[in-house]
Formats: sequence, C-alpha cells, structure tokens
Amino acid sequence: MSRSTRMRTTSLIVLLASTLFAAAAAAEPRHGLSVFGELKYAPDFKHFDYVNPDAPKGGRIVTMGTGGANTFDTFNPYILKGDAAQGLEFLFDSLLVRADDEPDAVYGLVAETADVAADGLSVTFKLRPQAKFADATPVTADDVVFSFTTLKEKGRPEYTLTLRDVITAEALDAATVRYTFKGKLTRDLPQIVATLPILSKAYYTNEKFEETTLKPPLGSGPYAIKDFKAGTYVTYARRADYWAKDLPVNRGRFNFDEIRFDYYRDRNVELEAIKSAQLDFREEFTSVNWATGYDIPAVKEGRLIKDTLPDARPSGAQGYFINTRRDKFKDVGVRQALDLSFDFEWSNKKLFYGLYKRTGSFFENSDMMARDKPSPEELALLAPFKDALSPAVFDTPYLPPVSDGSGNNRDNLKKARDLLVAAGWTAGADRFLRNAKGETLDIEFLMFEPMFERITGPYAENLKKIGVNASIRMVDPAQYERRMKSFDFDVSTQRYALRLTPGIELRSYWGSDAAKLDGSFNLAGIADPTIDALVDKVMAPNRVPNWSPPPAPSTGCCAPATIGCRIGIKRPTTSPIGISFLGPP
Repeated sequence: MSRSTRMRTTSLIVLLASTLFAAAAAAEPRHGLSVFGELKYAPDFKHFDYVNPDAPKGGRIVTMGTGGANTFDTFNPYILKGDAAQGLEFLFDSLLVRADDEPDAVYGLVAETADVAADGLSVTFKLRPQAKFADATPVTADDVVFSFTTLKEKGRPEYTLTLRDVITAEALDAATVRYTFKGKLTRDLPQIVATLPILSKAYYTNEKFEETTLKPPLGSGPYAIKDFKAGTYVTYARRADYWAKDLPVNRGRFNFDEIRFDYYRDRNVELEAIKSAQLDFREEFTSVNWATGYDIPAVKEGRLIKDTLPDARPSGAQGYFINTRRDKFKDVGVRQALDLSFDFEWSNKKLFYGLYKRTGSFFENSDMMARDKPSPEELALLAPFKDALSPAVFDTPYLPPVSDGSGNNRDNLKKARDLLVAAGWTAGADRFLRNAKGETLDIEFLMFEPMFERITGPYAENLKKIGVNASIRMVDPAQYERRMKSFDFDVSTQRYALRLTPGIELRSYWGSDAAKLDGSFNLAGIADPTIDALVDKVMAPNRVPNWSPPPAPSTGCCAPATIGCRIGIKRPTTSPIGISFLGPP
C-alpha cells in the first residue's frame, strides 16, 4: 500500500471514530460494549454461539504457535526487552473479553458491568467479587489501576501510545474503577482499557515489572505455567480452580488440560516434527514446502487429506519492510524504485509454485482496503485536510507494479533507475549510484530465516542492475529482534498480521486423546473461530449437515476409538484452507 493510501485510510478511520462515537455511549451499566451499535448477546446469554458449551475437558496439544517465534527468554510480554514466550495471554484476565463473532464487541469477565458516560469522556467498571488471582487473593480496583499506570508508563509502545488519551484510572472503591479520557477521539478507549491485562499490584511490588524474567508470573487467567526450558518449550496447565471457568464468556472454552509451545530454529526441522507427530499444530509459511514437502505416504494413503474453505477475513502482509527513519529512504521515489525492482510475478512462478497472490494493502481482503477513488462521502471527510495531504490521496489507490513473469524485468527496472536519479542519485565510475556526498546507495536486507534467501537473492541482483549496492545479512533470531527493536536495519523481512497471518500456512492438530474429546471445542485461544469450526467439523461430524469423514485406511485411523486427527490450514492470502487427517503413528 502506498503512503498516500495509508494516509487516506488512517484519516478516514480517525474521522469516523469521532463521527460514530454516539453509537458507543451507554450512559448506564451494561454487560458488554460495542462501538458498532447494539450487542449481539443479551445480558442473560449462556455462552458464545461459536463454542460447544458441553465440550469435554482434557487432552494435550503441542504446537509451534501462530506467532512463528523461534525462541523465548522471558515471561514478561509487556515490555520491549527480551523475546516473550507464546501463550502468556492465557495467564492474565481482563475486565472484558472479545466476542469473535462480532466486529468489535466485548463482554464482562472480571468486570460485571461497564458504564460509558453520555459524553464519552469516562467509563466505569464494576468488578465481580469472585474474581481472584491464582494465589487466591482477590482482584481489586487497585490492581486494575496499577495495571493501567504500569502499562502506560513502562509498557510496550502499543500500550503507551494507545493509552495517551486516557488521563486517569481511579479506584472509587474496592470493586469499582473509573477511567477518564480527553479529546474528541474517545470512541474506542472504553474497549481499549477494558481489554488491558490485569496485573497483581502486590506481586509486582516485589518483582520489577520493567525487567525480563523467567519466573512464572502471577495471573488470574485459565492457565498457569507448568514447565519450561528457555528457548525450547513452555507448557501451560489448565487451572482446575480458575475462578471464571463457568462464566458465559468462558463456557465451552479453554478445554485442553495442557498446552505446550515448542520452539525450533529451522523450518525444515519443524516440518519433520509435524510429519512424525511430535507437533500437533503448526503453521507452514513456505510455499515450496506446501507444494513439495508433504509428498509422503500419509497423503498418498488418504491419512492426510487436503481440502479448501473460503476465508473472507482481513489478511496482513508478508514481505519487505523499509526503515524510513533512515534518510536514504525518506524520498518516496526511492521507495517506489524498490517496489519496481521486486519481480513478484517471476518469484511467484518460479519460487512460490503460483500459490501467492500479491497484497495491495495493509488491510487486504477487508472493507478498510481502498479500492477506487474516494467517494463523495470520503471526499467530504478529507476536505478539511486537503492542504496537508498528497494529491495522490484523492486519486486511484496505489497498486504494486506488474511484470510479465519472464524474469526480464527491464521496463520496471528502467523506471526504478529513473526514480533514483530524480531523487539525486547519480552513477559513479563503479556503476553504483552515489549521492551528492559521494556515498553509495547501500541497502542491507536483514533476515534470520534461510528460506528467505532464495527470494531475496534475485531481488538483490535486480537492485544491483540499477546501481544499488544491495546485500543480505543473515543473523540469529535473538540478534534480529535486538536490531529490529533498536531500528538498526535498512530493510527487514517479516510478516505483519491483523487477525490472520498471511502467506501459505499449514496448521495441524493431533489429538491422542481425541476419542474422549469428540465434541466441538475451542483451541484455548490458539486457534481462531475458523479453525474452531474446522475442529467441530472433524470431531463432531454429526453436527455438520452433508458431511462425512474420509474412508478409514487399513490402520483403523478415524475409527471412533483410535482416531487421531490433524487439521491443517493452507491459506494463501486469497484463502484456500486445507483440512488434513492423520491417524496414529
């Protein structure tokens, strides 16, 4: 997405946040909040529609997690220091919790009610008296206030920035907390503060919040850390004494007794792990592996079956991210030249097996994606900012360049070269482009995954053809994280997701206890509702009309007493999904 399109979209979001605020104001205690009007679920709802309230408890799942992380060295996910373990969200409750079948609604967890003032400048929460931390101490308004203050002052930028218009949080009594806001763009703030993790004030009086630690933290959530080895694995155990296990927002959820996240530094090793059933659930990001890596007997014998389902949710982006803090990238022409130099069509044909579709927006596959020139309504919203915006904002949205896929990207490379020259870069005696100071245009691609080399190598060669001194720097995951956090990079290779990791994915579920888990169940927050629906489809076929399981092979796989199932998701940005079944090894 171009800078102009991003600016246009951001401006619309900001303006709409102010315009639509009236829909969020409640002026009376409610059991939930929504910025888009009325809530789907009534005050007396029993459970979310997308879960099975009678799902059996038990079993164990071993996964890589959906974060694609390669290591961890801390159990503090709320600060920039360190690489936090996956799954820590299972340890911490919040005042309200999201409903995944509504666009933007949250319902009471620690808080029984929420009361947004008519002017939108404050929200008051009434806490449930039964809310308790894992050590049986009560969750109080003081803990909520402490959590807000600590996250705003010492937390990651996503907390400090989003909370900047929250003036105060005050405990009116032990079970009542009020947040006060400033400004006009307050529509989303009640939900933002409602979904903050709640930390124990007493616990962090003795523990330094701003430091990394491998001491399991105290939370009030459905799981606790059972076992771990830094950088290798972490296991979470379901808490039998979890105070909120029977609340409507939790009924039918958090059903696995244990959730284990394993860590691998090599995707090829990960691939072998899922084939040998050492992993139960894994994402596959590599198209070559998806196209060729699963040519195994399990597939040929029908024990691994691929299917497709539509996925209409917003995707994210997988690609190259430019550090515009560096002067050499501040000219938009330089960034456009980098875009023109990447031959996606050739890469997709030769490297990705034709499985990828190029994204044109950070909000791909969603209503937030700009698809045409601004409508009259959009123009009216943009009018007050016209002098401050690029004229491109009012034109057709930017689309990535297209080649013929032959590998001869001559036309686009010539355009890229012309843009660089226009930005002040001229050819030197060594054919490298130089600026007025005589400095070459050096661009280093920072990466930690060898799989990206086969993609970035041809890209770097294209850049060299137009005079750019392009190079690739491979580092270990820990160094990569440090350099990213300190902005010590030119261009990084990474994934950006809204609610969905883009690219080619394989997610697999293996259940040795599947016979007793033969009902619909939520994957304890690991999976999204789409995957939960797939689990329901596999484990409870009688609930899905016109569906029957695949024929059982001679091993007895898929017989009720021996079934071991894997659910795999193959998800290019356009959304094919694959379901796979693999019997006991």
